[in-house]
Amino acid sequence: MASNPSPVPPLSDPAQLGRLVRRDGGWGMEWVLKRNCSMSPRQLVAVIGSLCTLSLGIAGFFWVLGAPMVMPFAWVEVIALMLAVWLYARHAADRERIELSAGCLRIERRVGTRLECVEFTPAWVRIGPRHGSGDLVLLSGQGRSVAIGRHLRPELRPRLAEELRIALRREPALQWQAEAAATSLIESLKLK
Repeated sequence: MASNPSPVPPLSDPAQLGRLVRRDGGWGMEWVLKRNCSMSPRQLVAVIGSLCTLSLGIAGFFWVLGAPMVMPFAWVEVIALMLAVWLYARHAADRERIELSAGCLRIERRVGTRLECVEFTPAWVRIGPRHGSGDLVLLSGQGRSVAIGRHLRPELRPRLAEELRIALRREPALQWQAEAAATSLIESLKLK
């Protein structure tokens, strides 16, 4: 007969969304959920700059050939492109950061230029899906609630909820487990 596997996976599970962090002399868990941006800011500026240069270059060519009305439309196109990039850039840094450490569960949500922070006592937090299994994860307690997981694929949201449940159950033991993991890592590095 096979033994029952532990319902609580280890902290170092490679498929884990969160990670173990050391802050202010203590250990904790952190989940950072960000937008999936396909280009770095430098790449985006290079692509947009080349598109604007190309558009204005073509308009300049037609201006020289005697079609001056192409240039105003090229400038309208460049301005519209810059406006679109500006709107995109405002939300490119949107993120949700969940931190569990030293008796505090802290959720930071950045949307555009706004930053919203909510703190809970871990022992009082309830975790559940908002409506269905693919919906946002709802954290509630102490008369407040916050929905998280906007930047996570719907099929990964239940996994986030389960990781948070496990971490909240382990929160009192997190300190000594993290110190033991760090000590074993240091010892293994010394042996090499």
